[in-house]
Amino acid sequence: MDKVERLISIIMILLKKDIVSTTEFAQLFNVSKRTILRDMETLSLSNIPIYSIIGVNGGYGIMDEYKVDKRLLSSSDLDNILTALSGLEQILISEEVEVTIKKIEAMVSPLAPKGSIQLSFYDWEGRSEIRLTLKTCQEAILKRRLVSFNYIDKNDTATKRTVEPYQLHFSETSWYLKGFCLQRMGYRTFKLSRIDDLNMNEQTFTPRDDLLEHEQEPSYHPELVAVKALISPGIKDQFIERYGRKSIENYSPEYLLATIYVPQNSMGFGFLASFGTNLKIVEPSAYVEDFRKFLTKTMDKYG
Repeated sequence: MDKVERLISIIMILLKKDIVSTTEFAQLFNVSKRTILRDMETLSLSNIPIYSIIGVNGGYGIMDEYKVDKRLLSSSDLDNILTALSGLEQILISEEVEVTIKKIEAMVSPLAPKGSIQLSFYDWEGRSEIRLTLKTCQEAILKRRLVSFNYIDKNDTATKRTVEPYQLHFSETSWYLKGFCLQRMGYRTFKLSRIDDLNMNEQTFTPRDDLLEHEQEPSYHPELVAVKALISPGIKDQFIERYGRKSIENYSPEYLLATIYVPQNSMGFGFLASFGTNLKIVEPSAYVEDFRKFLTKTMDKYG
């Protein structure tokens, strides 16, 4: 390890610990105590606020003002952040998140309990493919470079697009790219799973003057309809997780009555159909009729 690497390592250690003795540093880097003394002088001359404490428990420290103020975040706060990031690491571009996790881990007390919460994600094959698309999009956003791709819409129509990428957005279970489409000359949102042959171009772009105004526009959300459904106790937990306990009330020994909000379209119908015979829509009547037609069309596929 050369001197520069050793000096950087000393700073990182002092940022994590309060006081470190000359002997500890000398043993750690396998150098003499005099070398450590010269290192400390070098750091002080470089305006790094190093101070020394003389005595049996003495050593070197770095001024608290130079450190991240841990008082702003408790050990519990830091642990919660680590837990969230550890989960997001499964779906986000992992390199940057991993660096952030290591920075926060350096702030957490070694006495703090670890592993009190564990998050598990199924490693779907498609997720690794999406991760490559995510990485390219994120790089293009940071470098302000155009991206080109083939896009297949929900009607299976393929078009060639060139886009100024501005934002990656995760909603429910899907990733989206928000940007300005040069073919449509307007802001558009593209679902990443419908993007094919993605390429980051050499051509750069300057963010548009109305970008901030557009970002403040509310995202589109389908109109939700209040639906009452009889559900089996076996799927109660799934409704509690999504709609809360107040959405469910007792109805009979066999069923519970759930009041939920879902869109009156194929997305909403598909969600309700996933519960099979454990759910029955009872009102409103118009929703029941549209849901019945959806199920009939599905059954017709199987003759």
